[in-house]
This record gives sequence, C-alpha cells and structure tokens, in this order.
Amino acid sequence: MTNSHVIFSASIALFLLLSISHFPGALSQSVKVCKSKSNNTCIDKDKALDLKLIAIFSILITSLIGVCLPFFARSVPAFQPEKSHFLIVKSFASGIILSTGFMHVLPDSFDMLSSPCLNNNPWHKFPFTGFVAMISAVFTLMVDSITTSVFTKSGKRDLSADVASVETPDQEIGHVQVHGHGHSHALHHNLQGENDKELGSDLQLLRYRVIAIVLELGIVVHSIVIGLSVGATNNTCTIKGLVAALCFHQMFEGMGLGGCILQAEYGWVKKAVMAFFFAVTTPFGVALGMALSKTYKENSPDSLITVGLLNASSAGLLIYMALVDLLAADFMGQKMQKSIKLQLKSYVAVLLGAGGMSVMAKWA
Repeated sequence: MTNSHVIFSASIALFLLLSISHFPGALSQSVKVCKSKSNNTCIDKDKALDLKLIAIFSILITSLIGVCLPFFARSVPAFQPEKSHFLIVKSFASGIILSTGFMHVLPDSFDMLSSPCLNNNPWHKFPFTGFVAMISAVFTLMVDSITTSVFTKSGKRDLSADVASVETPDQEIGHVQVHGHGHSHALHHNLQGENDKELGSDLQLLRYRVIAIVLELGIVVHSIVIGLSVGATNNTCTIKGLVAALCFHQMFEGMGLGGCILQAEYGWVKKAVMAFFFAVTTPFGVALGMALSKTYKENSPDSLITVGLLNASSAGLLIYMALVDLLAADFMGQKMQKSIKLQLKSYVAVLLGAGGMSVMAKWA
C-alpha cells in the first residue's frame, strides 16, 4: 500500500510541476493583450469587491455542505454502500462529474485555445484541447494501472510467504502420515482462500482510494481556474450570475466527490482534510484572482494558453474517471448485472445528474 501511494503521489507531483513550469508567464501580463468586450456600465470595482467577498463565503459553505452530505447519509440504513439506493445516488453524482468534464471544462478549453487573441500558428491549426484531454486520460489510466499493479504484486508476494510458512505439527516432527498430509493440504487451501479474499478486498479499497484522490485532483484544478476568473474581473454583471451558479455547481460536484471519499473508507481526519481541501479551492481561486487582478489579464495569450491547457487536462481526467472508474465499474459490477430494474433506475439518475449540470453550463 505504501509503495503504491508513493508512486501515485510522485506521478501527480510530476504532472503538476510540468504543468506549472512549462508556462511560467501565466500570471504576468503579456506584451500582447486583447481587450475584452465588456459593458462599461457593469464595471464597478467597489461593488465587485463586495460581490467577491460574498462569493468566497457562500461558495465555501455550499461546497462544505455538498462534500460532507454523503458522510452523514451513511448513518441512514437505506444509503449504506452495499444498498441499491447508494448505487442510484452514486450514479447521479457520477453523471454530475461526467457533465462537468464534457459541458463545463472542455468547452472552456476550446474557447480559450481558439481565441482570436492567440496566434494563428499553431493554436488555430491544431486541436490542442482534444490532444491534451486525450493525453490526460491516458496518463490517468497509466497512474491507475501502475498503482494497482504494484499493490497487487506486493500483495501476492505476501500471500505466497504466508502460505509457504504454514506447517502442521506432524510435518514439523517429520511424521509422514496420510492424515497429517491431508490436514496440511486442507489448511493450506483454507489459508490461501482467506488470503485471496483479503487481497481482493484490499485491492478494491485501493481502487476506491486512487479514484478519490485522482478525482479530487481534477476537480481542484477546475475549481481554482473558475475562482481565478471570478476574482480577476470587476464586471458586476458577470459576477452576479456566476455566484449563484457556482454555489449549486460546487454543491453537486461535492456530492459526487464525497461519495467517492466515503467508499475509500478513510478515517475522519483524512475525510475532513479532503473535504476541506475541496471546499477551499474555489474561494482560494477567487482570493488569488483578487490579489492578482492588476497583473493577471484573462485575455492575455499567456493566460489563455495556460488556463486552456489546464482545463483540457482536467477535462480528460474527469471524463475518464466518470466513465471508467465510476459508471463502468458500477454498471458492470455483480450487483447491477443481477438487476435490470436497478440498472434502469441508475441510468435515469445518471441522466438527471448530467442534465442538471448541463443546464448550469449556461451560467457557469
């Protein structure tokens, strides 16, 4: 377990370092800056500041409510992880995450990387958004696969050592008896069966934990980018619509993440840390945008390229996680496969979650 987490953490750290170090000019005003088309009557720095402060606290509270709700829902018997209702609710949350990738993050990246503020060559001649999203999905698969493989091999080595060390009292004193041999053979298979079950359980738990961490990474990148754009603008007309939309957006997205954290079976301290980390990212982005409002220009080529590529990588990650690790894993699981009725209910939940988030794409 330790080796797998080290490899996973190192991979994520390397990914973030490459993302940040490759675009050092993201937060500095470029020589070439496009002037945004905005309604001058909506530009009010003092009023915008008040709205941004309201946004920080309201988004923080709604994010905490959304991500913590699944933790307390576990105390309700109908929403235990092994119950059908839990799978239906999880499908709803997975639909939200899928829609976030397709309807919120990916279109933003397309808009930014196809902006007229960027040079025609190479940004308008190659689909960078699709390319980076594809690479991000493959990278997520690689981390997912290697982490699971390392832990599986480690678990099998421990299993072989445990089985090899089993000796019956008859064998220890050198008695070659049929009864002793049969007893040893039975004990060998019983121990191997128990260890196989334990390895399978630990492996599934590891999968849930990898899913929770990778999913949080994708959501956090997107949340900081959204917060940064809100904090950097002084357009009150834009901020008013975004505040309400982002509150609902973060609450529902938090429900999806909270369900994954719940299945990972972390202790309360780790649950609290992951929930808090999710809740503060968008408010942090708003505060960062406020602090950098004089130097950060959202229409500068450097900013468009950096944020556009980060959004593309986040979209690829979220789409992969939603389709492969959440929806496919549940719908192809034993519980779903045994009940067509449960599958149909879960599909409706997926469409409701994805549809609701798609409607919100009009505002945020």
